[in-house]
Amino acid sequence: MDIGRLHIFPIKNFHPVPAALLGPGAHEMVGASARDLGFRRTLLMTTGLRGTGIVDEIRAQVEAAGVEVVVFDQVQSNPKDTDVMAAHAVYRTERCDSFISLGGGSSHDCTKATRVVAAHDGRLITDFKGPLALENPVLPPHIAVSTTAGTGSETSFAFVVTDTTSDPDRPHKFASFAHALAPSLAIDDPVLFYGLPADLTAYCGFDVLAHAVGAYVSILEMTPSHGLALQAIELLATHLRTAVGNGYDAAAREGMMYAQYIAGQAFNSAGLDAVHSISHATSAHYDTHHGLGNAIATFPVWEANLPFAYRKYARIAQAMGVDTRGMSEVQAADAALDAVRRLADDVGIPQNFTSLNTLPRYSKSRIGEGRYAHAATIAGDDADCARVALHALGDVCTVTNPKALTLDSMTALVRSAMVGSR
Repeated sequence: MDIGRLHIFPIKNFHPVPAALLGPGAHEMVGASARDLGFRRTLLMTTGLRGTGIVDEIRAQVEAAGVEVVVFDQVQSNPKDTDVMAAHAVYRTERCDSFISLGGGSSHDCTKATRVVAAHDGRLITDFKGPLALENPVLPPHIAVSTTAGTGSETSFAFVVTDTTSDPDRPHKFASFAHALAPSLAIDDPVLFYGLPADLTAYCGFDVLAHAVGAYVSILEMTPSHGLALQAIELLATHLRTAVGNGYDAAAREGMMYAQYIAGQAFNSAGLDAVHSISHATSAHYDTHHGLGNAIATFPVWEANLPFAYRKYARIAQAMGVDTRGMSEVQAADAALDAVRRLADDVGIPQNFTSLNTLPRYSKSRIGEGRYAHAATIAGDDADCARVALHALGDVCTVTNPKALTLDSMTALVRSAMVGSR
């Protein structure tokens, strides 16, 4: 059997999701949960939360339950293989037995990867790429506590890491999958989202949208994911604007929490589309924020995919609140694209990647600080588009895109995302 062609077969693989605590106050259960899971000395992994008070609060709750805590707060946005290996060195030296990740997808993904290294005697994480047949499938236990409504990583059996050993002209961001990677417990508490800045709230929200829409239009046709995906789109369309405008609106933050969680469940088994492929490739080259990359890539990818999945985009329009009565399915599909443009305008999504060069405040950006010689600015020229497109074409998410893509057609999508407008 040709394993590489399994995506076109009718047999579906529903992947595991962890147990979860959801809702206001859920994070207060982290200490008791760690104790109940047998944690004795845990490595708390986090990224840009230093000084917010959240790290100290979680640490205090875990220690109050009788579990010792070691903090590793050096995870970068778009985690690197070096972050994984540094975290493992602390895990080993401090004789930890478990993990707590605190933050968004960067913290959760880096922690999953570190668990793999810990279970394999410190082997380099770059040895573990793609679908994994783990030699030791028993990974250290892991509680994932989210502070953003976007990633869905707390529900998934995958991680994404940037390989810094690759050619500087061809940086590589790889995804890995194994059922054992799913956290032992996910904790989503909208109270932890209140302090998230408006721009990051918007970018993370478009990550949710990319998960939900990608899962719905994926050629895997994972029917059990369809309802989850549409519900996530409806929740996002209802709550994202309010969450961006007033981060302390409890109903909006809770709505986005559920949108993130069920969108994560949807793509966990259904796959994604080329929106994620382009975002992965762009962040590999420029360290751009993943959710923002998804937001910018949404428009060229939707336009390319719409003729090949117009009935689904018509249903997406309904989930986004469009009154499609009296419209044909093609008209309704076009209305979905209009609706997402309006949403992007309302929450402040930039027009394209090159506009990030002059954005007065671009949260979590390291443009100009990356290790790659061409990373001082996003050029968006032919050479740049070719590099990013080549990476995107080889991304695992491209395989399940509704429209089959070649290097030429992917380059056209990347060029539109680089310099076009919606």
